[in-house]
Amino acid sequence: MEQTDTHILNSLTINGDCSGTELPAADISRAIKAEELAWVHLDGNDPIARQWLEREVTDLDHIIVDALLAEETRPRLMEFESGMLLILRGVNLNEDARPEDMISIRMWADASRIITVELRPLKATKDMSKLLKSGKGPKDSGEFISMITARLFERMEPVFTDLDEKLDAIEERVIEHPEIKDRSAITEIRKQAIMFRRYIAPQKEALTYLRISEMPWLTSNHKRRLQESLDRAIRYVEDLDTLRERAQIVKDELANGLADKMNKNTYVLSVIASIFLPLGFLTGLMGINIGGMP
Repeated sequence: MEQTDTHILNSLTINGDCSGTELPAADISRAIKAEELAWVHLDGNDPIARQWLEREVTDLDHIIVDALLAEETRPRLMEFESGMLLILRGVNLNEDARPEDMISIRMWADASRIITVELRPLKATKDMSKLLKSGKGPKDSGEFISMITARLFERMEPVFTDLDEKLDAIEERVIEHPEIKDRSAITEIRKQAIMFRRYIAPQKEALTYLRISEMPWLTSNHKRRLQESLDRAIRYVEDLDTLRERAQIVKDELANGLADKMNKNTYVLSVIASIFLPLGFLTGLMGINIGGMP
């Protein structure tokens, strides 16, 4: 897409037949005000993004604009007259990044426009652009929300599976050969589980409210697809709670294993001492010079 405005990362019309058409920079302003559905994706780090929103989307409340561009956010849903503000999080799969440092996607959606904002690159938004360009994307606003939400949760699955497998491997090592170096690995897994849960738990609540939303452009079919994402969110929260509890149990088992090793070492030292202390006493006694002593 030929895009001269650096604050606009992507802009397409959504044609209603699963396809999207890229918008030239000169047509974005008209498309975002028209009745036909258009999607504009902004870079929230660019200060011009706020100016563009205030100039081009004048009917948006300042609360919405502030929420779209806020530095720190948590997953939530806010409904207004004809649209909604939805903030979700996805795992950080960027190079040299930590997955638990989750990336926010901020969305304003109504029947005729979708505005999304990101501060860091997120694969889910790139997926949506590719799907629309290949004719496999959403047909309307409700389907856009349900599809991007599903993409966010799909990418969480392998991350949580990997975390669970790491804990399994550590648990096996702790049972067979407990080592003090495993303590930091267990603590790291527990920390990751806590950070993931910090965002996924409120995300579950946001999806719960979204599932029962009465927006006219959010149909029963959209809500059925959202229910799948909600079920995943509930399962992930339960899995993270279980993972955190298991990590604590493994840590306790490691402490017990290290204590047993120390007790065995102490026992061996006690046996050695009981053998050599009398010998040391006798050699010391026999080596005393008693000449001249009464």
